[in-house]
Amino acid sequence: MTALAAVWRVGRVIPLGWYRSLRGAHPVRVLRWLRNGVVAAVAATALLNLLVAIEARREITAARRTSQAISDIGKASTAAGNAQAALADAFQNEDVTLIGTGTAFANDTAQVNTDVTSAAEGNAAGAEGRTQIQFVQGQLTTCIQLAETAVHDYDSLGLAADSAALQALTASDARDNITHADITDTGGLIAARRDLRHLQQTALNAQRGSRWLDPTYFWPLLLGPVIGMLLLVVATAYLLARYFRRFVSRLLVSALLITAAVSVTVASFSMRDDHQLSADPWAGLPATTAIALVLLAAAAALGYLAYRPRLIEYRFQPS
Repeated sequence: MTALAAVWRVGRVIPLGWYRSLRGAHPVRVLRWLRNGVVAAVAATALLNLLVAIEARREITAARRTSQAISDIGKASTAAGNAQAALADAFQNEDVTLIGTGTAFANDTAQVNTDVTSAAEGNAAGAEGRTQIQFVQGQLTTCIQLAETAVHDYDSLGLAADSAALQALTASDARDNITHADITDTGGLIAARRDLRHLQQTALNAQRGSRWLDPTYFWPLLLGPVIGMLLLVVATAYLLARYFRRFVSRLLVSALLITAAVSVTVASFSMRDDHQLSADPWAGLPATTAIALVLLAAAAALGYLAYRPRLIEYRFQPS
């Protein structure tokens, strides 16, 4: 209880002491504090705009890689389906003792391997994703080996020789007896590919849910310094009206409007970039960044100069 009481007293004394210091300060000193606060708000706006643009670009790049990986997995699924049809057609309509599994089957399985290898480059599911990719590649190897075995067994088994190879392609995942949910890594190549796609889609959804791609996060982050600057401008207007009989400078209003315009523009660009997973995010373009920094530098200069006339009037008076 003693510790809590001490914290409570400190919590009361610090704001109270700050408030008394502010009330007892000369208006010119308060004006300097407000000027410094305005410049700091502009600087914070510049830093946060850069931070949001850089982090959003990084997240978008990662999400695009994952999205491409999902597309490659979809292509692998199509190729696996074609391989199934090609293998069945070879055993039903061709002399497999002469042509083997056929050129179409070889090309389709090679395409599956190419697409899965490409998808591995955009894996966003970590170790679990790598394990699943290895399982898909293992199922592909098993399917090819069983197809070659079926060719050797064709003379003795006939059309039934390819059943094991087809099963390795098309077998569904086993189901849990209690939950009736599919058990991953228990089916054939096509089922394994579907499990892999689901895993990568889950990872992509997590990437899209990043706070740097969430408007409810980056809008307040970008507009926070602007709101703080607005409060400082209002306080300045009150101080000038009460103690200096002056209106707030147009330079200060211009600085506020420029800062707000830059933040709103960058936030709007970020929303567009995040929604489309843009390859060249507008918010992170070098031209956008350069223009934003130039405008914010101008806003900081305008804010600084807006206080100068009043401070010059009192520079020889105690403050």
